[in-house]
Amino acid sequence: MMEKTRPRRRYDAPGRRAQKEQTRARIVDAAARVFLERGYVQATIPLIAAEAGVAVETVYRSTSGKAGLLEAAVQAALAGGAERAEVPVEHRPGIARVIEERDPRRQLEAYAATQPGVWSRVAPLLRVLDAAATADESLAALREAQAVQRLDGLRRLARLLDERGALRPDLSVERAADILWAVCAQANYDSLVTSRGWTHAEYRTWLAVTLAHSLLAHPG
Repeated sequence: MMEKTRPRRRYDAPGRRAQKEQTRARIVDAAARVFLERGYVQATIPLIAAEAGVAVETVYRSTSGKAGLLEAAVQAALAGGAERAEVPVEHRPGIARVIEERDPRRQLEAYAATQPGVWSRVAPLLRVLDAAATADESLAALREAQAVQRLDGLRRLARLLDERGALRPDLSVERAADILWAVCAQANYDSLVTSRGWTHAEYRTWLAVTLAHSLLAHPG
């Protein structure tokens, strides 16, 4: 008798892709913890691999070296998680609410609401980046890229306000973006929350009020 041919197992591409993404997210989360504990120089790939519970080779396959890991960790902190970092910024819930809100004052309130969480997550990693960037050109470039990314986002918000006729008549989009850049800076979060002990609710309210009075033709 001829032996029956066994049906071939279907290649589960979506399943393998999901597993790969989960592994990468675990590595990025582990890298963030090691960077914060050890600093950039002493955060070795073997330490990160051990923290993530994966082989060293898996870490190298998942990211473009240690600088790439720090970049991925910063992006994950900005987004609220490594998997969420893969979602386009405008589709993330907090930013989507800002874009969809039609009332300018409430739009600024919605943006202010995103800031305490962002800075509480990303500021410690940015301090690691700042400390290492002075001696590493690739990290200096990463720091510059982060600043450009942030300014581009603020320009988009300023442009939205301008398109809706909400900006003060003496403000250009570029000047409005500069004001957003300064008022919402990490330095203000560090000064008021980290150093002076403001709650996130107090900081959020201050941001919303300050932005409205600085930017809007009719702050209310």
